[in-house]
Amino acid sequence: MKLGALFSTGVPSGAAEVEITGLTADSRKVKPGFLFAALAGAAAHGRDFVAQAKANGAAAVLSAGDLGADPGIAHVVAGNPRRAFALAASACYPARPETIVAVTGTNGKSSTVDFLRQIWTHAGRRAASLGTLGAIAPSGVIDLGHTTPDPAAVHATLSALAADGVTHAAMEASSHGLEQHRIDGLTFAAGAFTNLTQDHLDYHIDMSRYRAAKMKLWALVRDGGVAVVNADAAEGEAFEQGAEARGLRVVLCGWRAPRGDALKIVEIQPRPNAQTMALCWQGQDYKSIELPLIGEFQAINAVTAAALALSLGEAPEAVFAAMQTLKPVKGRMEHVGQSKTGGHVFVDYAHTPDGLDVLLRAARPHAPGRIIVVFGCGGDRDTDKRPKMGAIAARQADVVIVTDDNPRSEEPGAIRKQILAAAPGALEIGDRAQAIKEAVAMLKAGDALMIAGKGHETGQIIKGVTHPFSDQDVARGALES
Repeated sequence: MKLGALFSTGVPSGAAEVEITGLTADSRKVKPGFLFAALAGAAAHGRDFVAQAKANGAAAVLSAGDLGADPGIAHVVAGNPRRAFALAASACYPARPETIVAVTGTNGKSSTVDFLRQIWTHAGRRAASLGTLGAIAPSGVIDLGHTTPDPAAVHATLSALAADGVTHAAMEASSHGLEQHRIDGLTFAAGAFTNLTQDHLDYHIDMSRYRAAKMKLWALVRDGGVAVVNADAAEGEAFEQGAEARGLRVVLCGWRAPRGDALKIVEIQPRPNAQTMALCWQGQDYKSIELPLIGEFQAINAVTAAALALSLGEAPEAVFAAMQTLKPVKGRMEHVGQSKTGGHVFVDYAHTPDGLDVLLRAARPHAPGRIIVVFGCGGDRDTDKRPKMGAIAARQADVVIVTDDNPRSEEPGAIRKQILAAAPGALEIGDRAQAIKEAVAMLKAGDALMIAGKGHETGQIIKGVTHPFSDQDVARGALES
């Protein structure tokens, strides 16, 4: 594609006819004919990698005009280079599934988009989901690297999915992705908001900016499109008002949703490995829906996915039948196994105060015995949440084991100390594998062990090195021994 066709402004005189074969913001991925987006990042600036991009064959570079020197190739200057990059990626990879939905929120995004993919598939659609777990499609899984990858990866992946015959796609929209314009250039048939609790304040600084970043999703939903809002979320009303101001059709879901154009939870009866639900959709009751997942928050995620499918025209009978076949997402309230003594082990991604609180409260109705929790907090991230999570664990669990969870460049003992300060009586076992093994050894009949924080992750980051590590594998090994 010609450079002039990718950008409406900023193309230097005489460079409009330069042929562009692809685009990327990663100089290592530049191939001959590519455009390199030299963007300012939190840790580095793309201008420092222009020479590498040129050596790899870049035909053009995009920047905010802050390269400091003539790059020696076609140089596109944009006032907002991140948005310009996203729109160029959209033009470069124009094919996409007919129906695309985006889900934002602090917790629940991964499960919601995966559940929606499962519901659509059960209803006969060729569907895919994109997010933390990669792009999951009928033909396999594509690793995306981030919850919301860079614009080139987003648009190229959607184009590939369309070529594979995918007609319906559900994707996660992270606050970073929205703030950094990674999904600009897309128009969503619907958007959904799950919840907003403390996370990523090392980047967003405060909750008001974090909220504003999430709220940007509504601007990307098509005119007259659907906005599904969790009515039970503390910030639900604010997101409902934001969607209404945008002119979207608001569909509430959850316990507090009304009996109107909404999906209301009427009743939930917990069982050891599932829960029976009664729902009301647009004033009509649907009873005895057997949801094969545990935890009220998983019920909310499933209901949010169902509300999206229903709002976009799927038949209620098909949607509720699909809910009874849902499988949990890896690392999201994932049942790993049962001990010989009768205790159950679960792995979950909960890594925020609210996430841990919701996880432990959700486990209580399913555990007649004790709740044992193993968790830690990540290094080089929001430090304010550490004592908060310690206090929540001490309040909600019967046995608390504080361990390491991606300490990164920080001293692991210092992180644990901040957590333990608010968790009197908690056990400290820094080695995560040993912590899991000792927790499994404690299990008695009716107990539930919740291993929180890493979920689907397969590595432990210590001093810049990622060591292979899986909570599931360690827990299964402990159960077998």
